Amino acid sequence: MSALLQLHDVSKSFAGVRAVNKVSLTLQPGEIVGLIGPNGAGKTTLVNLITGVFPASEGSIVFDGRVISKMAPHQIAWAGIARTFQVVQPFPDLSVLDNVAAGAMFCREDQTIDTARAIAMECLEFTGLAAIANNPGSTLSLANRKKLELAKSLATSPRLLLLDEVNAGLNPTEIENALKVIRAIADRGITIILIEHLMKVVTRSCSRVVVLHNGELISDGATETVMRDERVVEAYLGPKYAAKFKLEATQ
Repeated sequence: MSALLQLHDVSKSFAGVRAVNKVSLTLQPGEIVGLIGPNGAGKTTLVNLITGVFPASEGSIVFDGRVISKMAPHQIAWAGIARTFQVVQPFPDLSVLDNVAAGAMFCREDQTIDTARAIAMECLEFTGLAAIANNPGSTLSLANRKKLELAKSLATSPRLLLLDEVNAGLNPTEIENALKVIRAIADRGITIILIEHLMKVVTRSCSRVVVLHNGELISDGATETVMRDERVVEAYLGPKYAAKFKLEATQ
């Protein structure tokens, strides 16, 4: 099976500060990969490099056999990569439906508004927002804004979806619902990179975890293996969590 995404020694510097340093990574189609690390580790910067927000200072990024390192964000989106954002900002005066329809219009040529809205409604039904399709975006709760962000990204028909802390700020029930949606997205054959601080989300969703620290990739492998990696424990998890994870794994 050919890799869907390949990063080869990707680096990014800002005013001499190395935010991402020679990261190499390969994703296979259908994977759900957790991307974890301390605040400031370079996770969101790496997402911004993959999606074209920033050009890489060094290295190359290949998606489906095509070099995308120097492509504009809209070209990368058209190629099949979508993302969500940590800070969710819907178009406040547009309806929930038209917020999502905008995504459908953006990534398809010669798209009619009616067709875009039909695609948007299917995405709203999938994420559980169909009942409030006509509400203004400004009226949504945080949990529903997170769902809206997912629906907008899905409306672009991605093959790779990068989820940047979609569970931040949610209560336990809302997190459970979000996990169900993430699994359902994966069941559609969409490859997922999940940037997440909640370890229970990572361990329940991801069979593989990648860890960044100070801009460098320090661990990449099966979730259980990475959670026991001494470098990861020292840099991010801490000994108490590592001991708890080890105990739960034996029960």
